[in-house]
Amino acid sequence: MSVKPMRSMLYVPGDKPRAIEKARTLGADAVILDLEDAVAPEHKDTARQNVREALRGQWPCPVLVRVNGLDTPWEHDDRDMVLLAGADGLVLPKVEEAQTVLDLHVRLPLWAMIETPRGVLNASAIAAAPGVRGLLVGANDLARELKTRPHPERLPLLYALSAVVVAARAAGKQPIDAVFNDVRDPTAFARECDQGRLLGFSGKTVIHPDQVAAANAVFGVTQAEAEDARNLLDAWNAARAEGKSVATYRGALVEQMHADQAAETLAFWQDTQSQAT
Repeated sequence: MSVKPMRSMLYVPGDKPRAIEKARTLGADAVILDLEDAVAPEHKDTARQNVREALRGQWPCPVLVRVNGLDTPWEHDDRDMVLLAGADGLVLPKVEEAQTVLDLHVRLPLWAMIETPRGVLNASAIAAAPGVRGLLVGANDLARELKTRPHPERLPLLYALSAVVVAARAAGKQPIDAVFNDVRDPTAFARECDQGRLLGFSGKTVIHPDQVAAANAVFGVTQAEAEDARNLLDAWNAARAEGKSVATYRGALVEQMHADQAAETLAFWQDTQSQAT
């Protein structure tokens, strides 16, 4: 099943009703109402009720819920609420093996968080599990378990990041890059988005309203890219009409795979433009 690429997935703490309400207006491709790391233990029940109420309203985008882990006191109540309240998907933290997903038996799209070395090693099997729509990198926990040090280019994490991309793409699922913690540094955030797209991620999880538009821009399609894709398709279709199996565009050889990629680019552009209007 083809799913629209998620350029931005905005985490919103479940115990912050005003932030939840504002999230409806920010233009994220998906909102993740968070019951896990962003919510203190004493606020878990209140957050769950807030999320239940929020899911009753209309949203302009898919709304997912990140539940607490399977080894916590809250996981059963979280999952029951998500199943009954009409969420568009469930985000499961710290998935380390495919069997965890298989044992859930939920009737919702699953987004598995890869946050540990074991999760990275088993990412291919996790991505291939039925019901999984994508893999989300949890870089903070992963870096801690790997005992790495911070680096502006994320060099200690590059193997793990690429492993998640390869696993997700091989299974036909979406790889989503990790959050960027310093909300005061938009330049560094944009640079990390560029790196994520270069690595092959579909989009990025974000934690601040100001990060949404930047992620949408980097992981989206520009008007120039759309026009280039349209021109390439025109050249391809003209060649095919003449009975040719290849074409040339701007001096480069064009084959079927290039035409398919251009068609995907153009379709994504058209989809995002219709959403904007």
